[in-house]
Amino acid sequence: MLDIVFPPRCPICMDILWEKGVKICSNCADKVTFIREPLCKKCGKQLNEDEEEYCRDCDTNEHLFTQGRAVFQYKKEIKNSIYNFKYNNKREFADYYVECIKAECGEWIRKNSPDALIPIPLHPRKQRARGYNQAEILANLLGEEYCIPVINNLLIRSKNTTPQKELSNNSRKKNMKKAFKMSENIVELSTVMVIDDIYTTGATMDAAAEVLLEAGVKDIFCLSLCIGDGF
Repeated sequence: MLDIVFPPRCPICMDILWEKGVKICSNCADKVTFIREPLCKKCGKQLNEDEEEYCRDCDTNEHLFTQGRAVFQYKKEIKNSIYNFKYNNKREFADYYVECIKAECGEWIRKNSPDALIPIPLHPRKQRARGYNQAEILANLLGEEYCIPVINNLLIRSKNTTPQKELSNNSRKKNMKKAFKMSENIVELSTVMVIDDIYTTGATMDAAAEVLLEAGVKDIFCLSLCIGDGF
C-alpha cells in the first residue's frame, strides 16, 4: 500500500520505479561511476595507474585514520542524488546506497570487523533544521545488515562549521579543527568505522579520528558514499 501511495523513485532521475524490488531505473544504472581498482591504499580514491599506491593528497599529507573506502566517484548524477538525500528529505535513497555499499565494500567491512559504526554527527542546529542526519541513516542500515552496533551519540559536533564545499583545502582543515568532542559515554572500543556521505580532503574524517584516538580507539576506518578523484 505504501508503494502505491508513495511509489519508490529512481535515486538518479527521480522517475517512478514500477518494477518491484528495483532500486534504480535501467536508464540510470550505467550513469553511476563506482570506485574500482586501482585505488589509493590510504583514503580509497580512484587512481589512474596500477603502479600507483597513493593519491596526490595521501602522498603528501598524513591522515589520522587507518584506511578509507568509498563507493561512488563524485560525479554529476550521484552528486545530485546525494544532494536530494541530504537536503530534500529523500531518505529512501539510502536503500540504494546501502545496496551499493554491500556490493562494492562489503568484503572490506567484514575484513576489518569494526566493533561499532560511528556516523559523522551534524551540529544540533543543523540537525533540527534538516530533521535527520544522513550519515546516521546509512550507519543504522549498515549496522542492521552486518550486525554491527551503531553508536550515534559517541561523537558530538561541538562546532557549527561552515560547509566544507565552500572552502579551500587549507581552510577546510582550519574549519574542522576542534569540531568534534566525545560524549560523556565511556565506551571501550578497539576498532571503529566512521560513516559519512562525502570525502574530499579528509579534513572531517581526520577531525573525528583525532578525538577517537585520544579516547583510546586503535584503528579507525572510514567509509563514505562519494569521494573525489585521486589524480
